[in-house]
This record gives sequence, structure tokens and C-alpha cells, in this order.
Amino acid sequence: MTERVSVDMWFDPRCPWAWITSRWLLEVERVRPVEVRFHVMSLAVLNEGRDLGERYNALMRASWGPVRVCIAAEQKHGSHVLRDLYTAMGTRIHLQKQEPGPEFYAAALAEAGLDPALASAADSTEYDTALRASHDAGMKPVGLDVGTPVIHAPGPDGTPVAFFGPVVTPAPKGEAAGRLWDGCLLVAGTPGFYEIKRTRDASPSFD
Repeated sequence: MTERVSVDMWFDPRCPWAWITSRWLLEVERVRPVEVRFHVMSLAVLNEGRDLGERYNALMRASWGPVRVCIAAEQKHGSHVLRDLYTAMGTRIHLQKQEPGPEFYAAALAEAGLDPALASAADSTEYDTALRASHDAGMKPVGLDVGTPVIHAPGPDGTPVAFFGPVVTPAPKGEAAGRLWDGCLLVAGTPGFYEIKRTRDASPSFD
């Protein structure tokens, strides 16, 4: 059997594009020898000091709660709990259209097998230092002019690569997911390669 390699993804629970990428990566696990490990980044931290308009600034203020709860859970129990907690949160946010709040956090934590009392971290700065450290670890290799998702992985020759994206909708399934993964590693592992992009003309689809 081919040994599985670790692939690390940084997410903000409120980002729909990160959610789709995370579901794609779980599909990639089924068709390629990879094991995905999840980590927390924060769009609120990323956009501190930027004037993005009141609507987006309000969204950033509201995004502190979910990442604080995630990082509190990681600090208490280890990063392995983020897989199930992210799924519980993301399902509620993106599929069920729930707004985060005390009952939301308690239910997501309970579903992930964690203490619902961790919901209190949403309004606390206790874990912000750890949150910023996790955020910085994810963003340092890719720079600050991108958001989430960010992925770190071994490249085709084993050299570590890091990249933003892919931004894709809906999440590819089966071998199509594997081919996209192969392609991402190929371009990310090419020295001097920085960007490939086209106009986004579709909203996130969670099918």
C-alpha cells in the first residue's frame, strides 16, 4: 500500500469557498493517498485595519466567534478535533443557513463530541494569541494578498508547496477530485509559478 502523506488546510468556518474546498479534499482522500489535517485561519485577522466597506466589516466582526470556538477546541483537545467540528459548523452555516450564536456553538460542539461549554470562547479573547499563531502559520508561505482556503502539501518531488485555493464549485467527486488534486500539485510545484485565474461567474454550490 502507498503510504499516505499529510495535507494541511487552513479554513475560516464562515467562508463558503473554503467549505467547498474542504469537502473536495475529503473526496480526494478517497482516491489519492493523502490524509487531510485541518487548521484555523481568520478572515477577521487577515483583514484587520482594512476598510472594506461597512457590510464586509460587519461580516468580519461576526466571524470572530466561530474561529475562536474552533481554536479553543484545538487548544483543549488537539487539532484532530477540527475535522468533525468544522463539519458540524460548516453544515449548519452553509447548508442549513444558521447564524452562529450560543446555541449554534453548543450544538456543533456536542455533535463533534466536545464540551458545549467551549461555546463561551466565542466572546472571549483568551485564545486569540493561539488563533493568530495558527493563522500566521498558514498564511506565511502564501502571503497576505490571498484568503482561505490555503493548502500546504508535499509537491510532486516531495518538496513542500503552499497555495491559495482551489476556488471551485461544486466540489468535484471521485476521480475528477483526484485529477484536480494532481493538477494543483503540478502547478504549485512549478518553480516561479504564481497564478492561474478566470472571472468567477457562479455562486458557491454545495451539491
